[in-house]
Amino acid sequence: MALGGNPVFNGKNFRGATQAPPAPQAYGQGHYGQNAYGQGQYGQVPGRAPGQVMDGQAGWSAAQQGMTQDQLQDMYNRPAAGPADTGRMTYDDVIMKTAACLGAVVAGAAVTLVVAEGLAYMLMIVGALGGFVLALVNTFKKQPSPALILAYAALEGLFLGGLTRILDAMYPGVGLQAVIGTLSVFAVTLVLFRNGKVRATPKAMRFFMIATIGYAVFALINMVMMWTGAVDSPFGLRTEFEIMGIPLGVFIGVLAIGLAAFSLIMDFTSIEAGVRSGAPQRFSWTAAFGLTVTLVWLYVEIIRLLAILRGDE
Repeated sequence: MALGGNPVFNGKNFRGATQAPPAPQAYGQGHYGQNAYGQGQYGQVPGRAPGQVMDGQAGWSAAQQGMTQDQLQDMYNRPAAGPADTGRMTYDDVIMKTAACLGAVVAGAAVTLVVAEGLAYMLMIVGALGGFVLALVNTFKKQPSPALILAYAALEGLFLGGLTRILDAMYPGVGLQAVIGTLSVFAVTLVLFRNGKVRATPKAMRFFMIATIGYAVFALINMVMMWTGAVDSPFGLRTEFEIMGIPLGVFIGVLAIGLAAFSLIMDFTSIEAGVRSGAPQRFSWTAAFGLTVTLVWLYVEIIRLLAILRGDE
């Protein structure tokens, strides 16, 4: 589970990705029919008089002799090779692989929602610890591993299913509300990004990093205090203190949801850059993993905020 945002893309720019190769040109020729080295025009061979051809026939003439008119016309009419044909990352690849990751999350969550209560809690702990370990492995792994990414998604599903089961038993309906809230934030963020309304500017990213580090420190302190019994509230410091009658967790939750939403913007920006630069197709799994990390974080923050608001009623 990600506590401090999505570190998958930050500073990586799809490691190993390269710019798509330029379109091939005829041998010895530069742009607009000019010879790359200031030599002769099309079909002219150094050392030969204009109009003189190579022995037998020129290379193109030789190739042309072996093809019919219909074959030549068919060759010219073929569409240019697209990103998928050349093994480059596309938006469709990212969508399909993200759907596979989310499917693994749903499958894992379904397990902890239907098994016995004691087993569900055990699987929730396994999912939280295992998901955290695989998140680190996948984040720092140089090349994406589909198997490890899907395993991470399934383990996070176990954790989210157990968490939802606990909170939904305390506040019926909170799980469905969290799912709707997560999808709504994702959709709104995507629409705003596609329309150019929000962008990951350097200034915004600096604020994001500072706020994320501060949030991570608070979350760590809160976790330690809950484990040591220093606070008795269900959500620790989040519900132990109030500001103008509003639990501290409400303000922290709103901030965390805002950070997760901006993390989505950073993900979209990195994916867009990867597609435009012609990143290898395998990095679609990196993009899917990054989006899954952010969506898991977003769901956790939303369901916790809803639980705090329901508990204050």
